[in-house]
Parts: sequence; C-alpha cells; structure tokens
Amino acid sequence: MNDATISRNYAETLLILAKKDGQQEQWGNLIDTIGVAMREDRTLKTFLESPKIAASQKIEILARALGKRVPPLFLRFLQTVITKRRQMLIPVIASEYRALIDESEDRVHANVTVARESTEGERDALARQLSRVLGKRVVPHITLNPAILGGLIVKIGDTVMDGSVRRRLATLRSRMLETVPR
Repeated sequence: MNDATISRNYAETLLILAKKDGQQEQWGNLIDTIGVAMREDRTLKTFLESPKIAASQKIEILARALGKRVPPLFLRFLQTVITKRRQMLIPVIASEYRALIDESEDRVHANVTVARESTEGERDALARQLSRVLGKRVVPHITLNPAILGGLIVKIGDTVMDGSVRRRLATLRSRMLETVPR
C-alpha cells in the first residue's frame, strides 16, 4: 500500500472515532495543529522521525505534552499511529481527514481571486451564489490580485471560472483583431 492509501485509512478511522465522540470539527483542528507543527517545528519532526527514540518513549512524551488538552480517544489514536511507525504520515492524515469531512458535509473549497478588497457581505453573497450554482456548501478562500482589473476568478479543484475584466478584454481584443480586414 502507498502512503496516500494508508493515510486515507487512518483518516477514515479517525473520523469514525470523532463521530463517536461527536467532535468531528474539533478533532480535525487537533490533527491539523499537530500536522502543521510537524511541518514547521524542526525539533518535533526530528523527534518523531528519529529511529533512536523508542515508540514507547515517543508515546510517553506525547501523552505528557498533550495530556488533558485532547480527548483520551484522540490520544489513543495518535499512540496507535506512533506504535505502527506511521507518525510521519500525520500531516497527510490531517489533509485526508479534512477531505473526508468536506465530503461528508457536502462542502467544497473555492479559491477566489478578486481585484479589490471585499466586504463581509460581499463574501457571504459570493459563498451563497457559488453554493446555489454548485449545489454544495462552498467555502471561499479569497485572495487579492489587482492585475485582473475587476470581476473574479474562481478555482474549485481543476475547474476554473474566469470572470475577470482582464480576460473579457483579451477576448474582445482577439475578436476585434479577427474581424479587421487585411
């Protein structure tokens, strides 16, 4: 089995446990936090990947560090991941877990590029409109790019919807050049 499949299996197990605890979003935040810490904290990453440190020591230190901050079932999940020597997959497990949550809640994430800063009301209206068009709850992630001049560009997975003024002007320009007699 490859790492993606293994990570997906662990994420599915984590989701089942989180549902039993009724804390899907909170557990997602916990696994995300640990995954981000592993990517950003060199000491933590080195500690977890070191073959010189026994799994039992890693589990003991993790239990002391997280102790009362996380649900006991979540801690047991992490301990199992470490016991099975899959701790370096935690960031991928976190990503897979988020994908499973989104899938189960019929939610998609959209990268939206706008030319100017938008208000909270405009962002809410955009999310509602995209949700209506796609038939799923859309979570927009907005970035600013004045080069598009106006309008917006929406990217969901591999699908790009370009409603920018820049693209419209480029289309108009090419049409005008095609009709010019030579």
